[in-house]
Amino acid sequence: MLEIVKMNEGHIKEIAELEKACFSDPWSENMLRSELKSDIAHYFVAENDGEPIGYIGMYITVDTANITNVAVKEEYRRKKVAQKLLSKLIEKSREENLDFITLEVRKSNSPAISLYQKFGFIIEGVRKAYYSDNNEDAYIMTKSLNE
Repeated sequence: MLEIVKMNEGHIKEIAELEKACFSDPWSENMLRSELKSDIAHYFVAENDGEPIGYIGMYITVDTANITNVAVKEEYRRKKVAQKLLSKLIEKSREENLDFITLEVRKSNSPAISLYQKFGFIIEGVRKAYYSDNNEDAYIMTKSLNE
């Protein structure tokens, strides 16, 4: 059964492995561990029968949530795991009375862009050469929570 829970120390090793599988510049176990200690960071893990299969994170600053990372194990993609993670993040943002959620996404990542648009995010701009691994541009997307 799929459950969304708050990330804890017990998730770190598997989330770091997921980072390696999903990203060209993955976060290390130490980086993830330091996120757990941050007052502005909030992370949620999708567990399938207790196994971490995906996660999402955000920083809260003033009135805005900035999504840091979203990752789902390949065999669980297109099974609404990312949707459930994003729903949890939006719910948390509303609980915190935030006005906006923002993120950067690779221009080539059309599945992620479609998901965000389905949740009401709009493209607000472009960050040129945002990704250091290949200098790909990123779309800046935002969602207003005051609608």
